[in-house]
Amino acid sequence: MNAVYTFADLANWERVTAGEPGPLRLAVLGDPVAHSASPPMQNAALAACGIATRYCRLHIRPEEFTAALRLLAERGFIGVNCTIPHKGAALAAVDEADEHAHRAAGVNTIVFHDDGKIRGFSTDGPGLARAVREQLGADLRDLRVLVLGAGGGAGRAVAMQCACDGARALTLINRSPEKLQPLHDAIAAFYPVGALSIGPWTEPALAHAIEVSDLIVNCSALGMQADDPSPIPAALLAARHLLYDTIYTADRTPLMRAADTAGARSANGLAMLLHQGALAFEHWFHRPAPLDVMRAALVAHPR
Repeated sequence: MNAVYTFADLANWERVTAGEPGPLRLAVLGDPVAHSASPPMQNAALAACGIATRYCRLHIRPEEFTAALRLLAERGFIGVNCTIPHKGAALAAVDEADEHAHRAAGVNTIVFHDDGKIRGFSTDGPGLARAVREQLGADLRDLRVLVLGAGGGAGRAVAMQCACDGARALTLINRSPEKLQPLHDAIAAFYPVGALSIGPWTEPALAHAIEVSDLIVNCSALGMQADDPSPIPAALLAARHLLYDTIYTADRTPLMRAADTAGARSANGLAMLLHQGALAFEHWFHRPAPLDVMRAALVAHPR
């Protein structure tokens, strides 16, 4: 299923979706959203578990978001995922949010409850922790971590997860370093003086941050396009580094190719997407997600 539905479609949902193989009661909301790999992953999980509902893409613009949530609840949706640019608006719109969502300042998973409450969760940070453990064989608590692009939604969630998991040290880098101060202030209580730092995305600052880090997590969009340069030149990397790129649109992202040149281990964002999605599934259905089925669907999905 490759269809992308819109806010206007929600007004006549049953008629517009009459040709679908099952009722659409789950969705990912974004602007844009056509690239999302969540539908094949979640639909494979739903089929494997014998759950008679389907998951789709909804292109919702920022000014439509609040009204869209109301319509989704009225249409009997079980829940939705929220991606760029809706995570902050989702936190403001839900009735209740979990601790991860408050720390990340955003919601990426919403559950519509029978009591009329809309509850929000963030699975970004926990998904990253599980992915690093699975793909790189390490726990955040044992590492000094550098987060690139920490000023955005995913970057904040990753940084907060590192802090909550007790990463040994944390460095936050962003092209607009002034955006990092509120995040720094929110995390400062987790760290002694000297173990938490922020800086601009300049080569000297980057070189120093890389030197004192074990794990580098790219939360920026650099590398989304095949012809993008690596966010970190290979010359700044060493074989001891671990690199996790949250981008999942390529098997080997520019950052991963730079890691190959340096002899370092790396992984793309597919495992993070998998574990985020599995956690969302568990919020919706209160049962374990079929990880192997979801993983196979992601690997088979064209990127």
